[in-house]
Amino acid sequence: MILSIMLIIGLIIVGIMGLLFFGMTRMYRNIQTPHKNTPQKYGITFEEVHIPTKNNKQLYGWWIPCQTMPVENAPTVILVHGWNRNVERVMVYIRNLNKAGYNILAFDSRNHGSSDNDKYSSMVKFAEDIRSVVDFLQKRGKTDISRIGVIGLSIGGSAAIYEASIDDRVNAVMTVGSFAHPRDLMLHEFRKHHIPYFPLAWFFFFYLQWKIGLTMNEIAPENTIANSQANFLLIHGEDDDVCPSNHGKRLLDAGNRDKISLWTISDKGHSDCHHHPDFWSRVDSFLRSALDN
Repeated sequence: MILSIMLIIGLIIVGIMGLLFFGMTRMYRNIQTPHKNTPQKYGITFEEVHIPTKNNKQLYGWWIPCQTMPVENAPTVILVHGWNRNVERVMVYIRNLNKAGYNILAFDSRNHGSSDNDKYSSMVKFAEDIRSVVDFLQKRGKTDISRIGVIGLSIGGSAAIYEASIDDRVNAVMTVGSFAHPRDLMLHEFRKHHIPYFPLAWFFFFYLQWKIGLTMNEIAPENTIANSQANFLLIHGEDDDVCPSNHGKRLLDAGNRDKISLWTISDKGHSDCHHHPDFWSRVDSFLRSALDN
């Protein structure tokens, strides 16, 4: 009788843990939503491009040539959206950088927007997609490959840091609200939902690392940023509740101090830093300093 009761209790506990684990995986499920507007809405000339990437998949993107000088003479900026977003998320960057004299390539990462599905998304896949975009630009031969910058939002910025640590063609990286370590970002989210570390979060991290094929320590931007020779501008909202601003400080401390700067913006959160009145002048100043030969 006692054994039967204990077995029933054990099965109930396992069932509850299973439901909670399922809920955790749903928290990070991609919701693939295509864009509704294109740069044409703002009178900006663009070309739809399809870029081959890992696993024989294709990325959807917008190529926007510089309007103020020949394409080959202008620096090129790759724009990377965040989790569950698409190219339309970076439209405000397109509108401002197009006027400032840059070539722009914005794209949907796999499992996002109008790009192909590829099982699951991760920071590593975002980084692989950035590399595929650089490969695409190099093969097209229309741009100066020695003047490539990446602007990444949230996970897109963390992926850009990781990619810059293994790809010397990335000369400049600007991030907005990007994490220093994926484990700590997820723990922050789990705490908000009162999810205990052991055994649920511990097993979830084990599961993710098995899927990715790399440990979180191996891919954590704070552990890889010092390997890059690129210049970095880290931007973080002081009131960011998605990725706390201490992540920006950790990245600053981990990088090459002569090549990295951090701008923490008061009264801003995860997605509104670009509303600061000095934002676009600071961005332009950084990109020109890092990419002008």
